[in-house]
Amino acid sequence: MEGFNQTRVTEFVFRGLTDNSMLEMLFLVTFSATYMLTLFGNLLIVVTIMFTPRLHTPMYFFLSNLSFIDICLSSVTVPKMLEGFLLERKVTSFDACIAQLFFLHLFACAEIFLLTIMAYDRYVAICTPLHYSTVMNMKVCAQLVFALWLGGTIHSLVQTVLTTRLPYCGPNIIDSYFCDVPSVIKLACTDTYLTGVLIVSNSGTISTVSFLALVTSYTVILVSLRKQSAEGRRKALSTCTAHFTVVVLLFGPCIFIYTRPDTSFSIDKVVAVFYTVITPLLNPLIYTLRNEEVKNSMKQLRQHQVFTKVFT
Repeated sequence: MEGFNQTRVTEFVFRGLTDNSMLEMLFLVTFSATYMLTLFGNLLIVVTIMFTPRLHTPMYFFLSNLSFIDICLSSVTVPKMLEGFLLERKVTSFDACIAQLFFLHLFACAEIFLLTIMAYDRYVAICTPLHYSTVMNMKVCAQLVFALWLGGTIHSLVQTVLTTRLPYCGPNIIDSYFCDVPSVIKLACTDTYLTGVLIVSNSGTISTVSFLALVTSYTVILVSLRKQSAEGRRKALSTCTAHFTVVVLLFGPCIFIYTRPDTSFSIDKVVAVFYTVITPLLNPLIYTLRNEEVKNSMKQLRQHQVFTKVFT
């Protein structure tokens, strides 16, 4: 590709979250604990669903996929961030930067599509319960998951091509703790206005349109709940509230960052930490603490020492 032939920069230097050594140590301890809890919590959900036959339903199938994506999403950025807290000079090679960018968008986009599918699943279950088993059978669920990974891959390839086709001849300092399209293209030795427009039309549009579709879906669900029994309304509201909380936590930062790639704010790093570090941790907490079925299944598996066998 022409962009590769013009590339002179061989490495990028991260500014990181802070240059205060005391804060770096505090962040190292805090985010290390957060990352370990993220891995453990999401893996716990995957194992619980895998070893509990009554949880082999579309909703929990999607939930296990969400936990898997959260493990991958946090693993793209957090280990490199933790390494940076220990190093005075935070460096990554050009190829490693592009790889990080690719996988970040792959997993983030896959999660956006998955949350949209989960909203559709809840819509079918609540609004057309008699047709649910036909519409959302496991074959359809598997096809939807394949489609979301395909869509995420295409989206990520587009973002990667848009980034690598640009010439980079210096500077090479990224004002962040990881590589992302908006922060990297600012370092290109050419006008990036058109690339910025394409990013908005890709990432920004996907985030915004998916979010509006989700809001519409949940609005229809809330309206239809008036016909449900009190117990049915309670269960549906509990599930939908958990889903919508996750939606806001992910979509808010994505819309904030990717609808304005040419503009930077001081709060951008905080927003980035939220969706790359905090949200993957909150997802298992939101779904397990509010879900009696999952909690009961975990207790039963613990009694049978399933977790001991899996985690050892």
